[in-house]
Amino acid sequence: MNDTDSMIKDIENETRLTRDFIGKDTLDARVMAAMKQVPRHEFLPEDLRYRAYQNGPAPIGSGQTISQPYIVALMTDLLQTKPTDVVLEIGTGSGYQSAILAQLVSQVYSIEIIECLALNAGKRLAGLGYRNIEVRYGNGCFGWPEHAPFDGIIVTAAAPHIPQALIDQLRVGARLVIPVGLPYCYQELMLLEKQADGQIDSSTILGVSFVPLTGIHNKPQT
Repeated sequence: MNDTDSMIKDIENETRLTRDFIGKDTLDARVMAAMKQVPRHEFLPEDLRYRAYQNGPAPIGSGQTISQPYIVALMTDLLQTKPTDVVLEIGTGSGYQSAILAQLVSQVYSIEIIECLALNAGKRLAGLGYRNIEVRYGNGCFGWPEHAPFDGIIVTAAAPHIPQALIDQLRVGARLVIPVGLPYCYQELMLLEKQADGQIDSSTILGVSFVPLTGIHNKPQT
């Protein structure tokens, strides 16, 4: 079994262990194929690439992390993407989640508030041949209104509350996946879906641990 196969097996095992929380025994086959295809080691610092296919998070610099493969797969699965979708990611980080999404949808827009991470992720993704990802340096709490509404939004850092701008930029029937909670405290992975009447259905999936979403208390730039 190679390293990628071992990671996939770990994701499958953890999916079964959390079935009572996530409501399923297996994740979408398209998501699992994307997890197998994207070279996770390319998104880690060279001295940490030995950890690339372990089922755990790892630091990527600037106080940020690349998420645990199982959580990446789960959050992607919860979006229920289609090949024609346009999705928004808040928190590009290393670009790994962007690359996973790019295998599944038509276009990924990703916003990163730490400038060096945004620049490095953009270069990395372009170097790896991803042509349907656009990375922008900025505050993702305000979304990306020029390209809204989105068929799905995924947030890769924990917010103390759900930014209203992200809800506003969801297409009817679209989903928002976001960890909610305070830094270093209990956080919950939440799933929101916009209904035809504009109401939002929400559910809590399971407990998680993410770095905090920064910029949420800032005012929009004018």
